[in-house]
Amino acid sequence: MSENAEGERREYLRLISEKFPTVQAAVTEMINLEAILRLPKGTEHFMSDLHGEYEAFCHIMNNCSGVIREKVERLYSQTMTKHERDEFVTLIYYPAAIIAEKEAQDADDKDWYLVQLHRLVEVCRSVASKYTRSKVRKALPAHFDYIIDELINMDRDDFDKEAYYSEIFTSIIDLGRAKQFVVAITDLIKRLAVDSLHIVGDVFDRGENPDKIMELLIGHHNADVQWGNHDIQWMGAHMGNLACIMSVIDISLKYNNADLLEEGYGISLRKLSTYAAEHMDDDPRFYPAGADPATAGEETRLCAKMRKAAFLMQLKAEGAIISRRPEYGMQERNILANIDFPNGTFFGAKLTNPSFPNVDPAHPLAFTEEEKEVAQALRRSFRSGEKLSRHMAFLMHNGSAYKICNNNLIFHGCVPMEEDGSYMNFCGHEGRDLLDYCEHMVRRAYAAFRKGDEDEEALDFFFYLWCGRCSPLYGREKITTFERLYIADPAWHVEADNSYYKWCKQRDFCERILHDFGISGKYSHIVNGHVPVRTKLGENPVKADGKLIVIDGGFCKAYHERTGIAGYTLIYNSHGLRLCAHEPFDSIETAIEQRKDIHSEVTVFETRQNRLLVRDTDVGKALLEQLKGLKLLMEEFRNRNRD
Repeated sequence: MSENAEGERREYLRLISEKFPTVQAAVTEMINLEAILRLPKGTEHFMSDLHGEYEAFCHIMNNCSGVIREKVERLYSQTMTKHERDEFVTLIYYPAAIIAEKEAQDADDKDWYLVQLHRLVEVCRSVASKYTRSKVRKALPAHFDYIIDELINMDRDDFDKEAYYSEIFTSIIDLGRAKQFVVAITDLIKRLAVDSLHIVGDVFDRGENPDKIMELLIGHHNADVQWGNHDIQWMGAHMGNLACIMSVIDISLKYNNADLLEEGYGISLRKLSTYAAEHMDDDPRFYPAGADPATAGEETRLCAKMRKAAFLMQLKAEGAIISRRPEYGMQERNILANIDFPNGTFFGAKLTNPSFPNVDPAHPLAFTEEEKEVAQALRRSFRSGEKLSRHMAFLMHNGSAYKICNNNLIFHGCVPMEEDGSYMNFCGHEGRDLLDYCEHMVRRAYAAFRKGDEDEEALDFFFYLWCGRCSPLYGREKITTFERLYIADPAWHVEADNSYYKWCKQRDFCERILHDFGISGKYSHIVNGHVPVRTKLGENPVKADGKLIVIDGGFCKAYHERTGIAGYTLIYNSHGLRLCAHEPFDSIETAIEQRKDIHSEVTVFETRQNRLLVRDTDVGKALLEQLKGLKLLMEEFRNRNRD
């Protein structure tokens, strides 16, 4: 062993010995690690393309894509009717609402509570069985930690303690703590049912409540996000990228979600409203989705004017970025600079009603003085909002361009490919290196932002990530919002998918991608979203002989008609992989009133012959390394005793 290697070994052992200074301490930890390694693998839950659909997301979080109902069916299918089981799982999903309903109906609810408490403890014991007592204790709610620990670890064959445990339930009820206990233990059940949650991009988009989704994610015990193009759009807006700010506003106004900006995030649109009312014309193509121009009122007309003002400022901001970043290769997407204003054409295509208020054809990218004031006010608001800042910080700290976890490669969009199946090259970056570069630029921009500075090059890059041809988050040739608004010919509206989506149906291609990310083996997979799976047309979300799983099945309501379902989620537990195809969700109110769960069709498409243990996971590999270090320490202790 070289002198350097020996020095590193000594330092390593010194650090371990500080934590485990005696033989007994080291032996105890080794026994603990060996026990953990033999436990079943924790359940991973994958969801994608939430698009602000809070209620559906909340319900699937509560039922854990059917994991909770599966536990209840296993325990009580022979002793409870279906109606009773529906009642019981709804109690687990929405305890406060069900208890309030019960209390309003029945003043004497002691017997009801006794029954529910016994059942809830049984379910809790079941979901806790795959964890160490230490891990479960760390998850216990503070006010009931001792009680729940006693109840879920009691010896059911110890009849001497039966009266003791019955007295615990009676005391909880008599002391008026039953409601709080039920809420606490149902929260614990849901927490233990899923060990980790992966959101495979696009928390944000057209849905009304991405802010509420973000609050749930922040409160989750172990959630991560692989950034989607809509997430990066909001992240760029928060850091002050004007093109991202205006595109966020455009989408919000298009889907009548101004309340998300103003009430959800405290972003004032007053200056934009005042400016638009004075300078924009009444243009029906900018009316919110679903609005009827024939019956549109003043509020709808003003919303359309605000959207048009934001859209034109967006085109100016985008044009400025494209002009100073020739390396993006987006000159054709410098929309205003490529319009032939005298002839009303765009690359020869005739524009329908080419109305561009406050755009000077001689200087199309120049902001008017009024636009500058509006832009500055919006920029201040997006950069300084406390709630938005907290949500974007979560996306930065818990998010990434891609994640490698337990032999799965997880990302939102694609690894950009050319037609011939070779990697697209952007400024010298391709394949995994391109995704690493994208993440580096995002973190570089955020680091400057946190210091109160601005890294213009990195901040501009958010626009490219949102809609650039080589962006792994976008995965299309171009975004054609302008063409869909101003050109009647539908041939101009096409947003062609990147060639990745053609090649990824082939097993050898997926294996090559996995290999380039350092992943191999029979049970390795790519998990991504972004492109809705058209289930009603027979499209299968499992592709390339099971090497690729696409879990964007249309979570967003707007996609339901196109896909035929309301989204896919993926469960990866100790038995293998299963895909859940969900039917549309009505509302939380209906779920509570009618005891109605989301109907899901579950497909188990990969079952392990031997149950997966912790030692088979990434966590297990880290624990094995710790165990290896402890064995070296034990050898060191023995050598010292010999000396």
